[in-house]
Amino acid sequence: MATTRTAHTVWEGNLLEGSGVVDFDSSGIGSQPVSWPSRAEQANGKTSPEELIAAAHSSCFSMALSHGLAGAGTPPTRIETKADVTFQPGEGITGIHLTVEGTVPGLDDDAFVAAAEDAKKNCPVSQALTGTTITLEAKLA
Repeated sequence: MATTRTAHTVWEGNLLEGSGVVDFDSSGIGSQPVSWPSRAEQANGKTSPEELIAAAHSSCFSMALSHGLAGAGTPPTRIETKADVTFQPGEGITGIHLTVEGTVPGLDDDAFVAAAEDAKKNCPVSQALTGTTITLEAKLA
């Protein structure tokens, strides 16, 4: 069964001086402020589209990797993924770097890296971002 998740943003003012609020409608987890300076300079307690993409990608990738490892008979006890999304004003998102460390009993480094590469290729968020260069660093804890 397909699912749809919804968020909405209310933006007031122009790009450089305006600001907005992102509401997480589906989950009800709250609202987060967003602004151009939080995107192109320092976060200063506000989020950005790139941080939201990083959150989506790190969680999706972790789920895909966990699923793949369990399906191969080596379920992980812990997966920790960081996604760094780079934004260059005037160019846009120029890359995403995933860093993952896993605790997977009975698995060697090469098999973990292979599973991580498969998850990078096949997680739905990676597939949605195919126009962006995605790099990966994977290691066992």
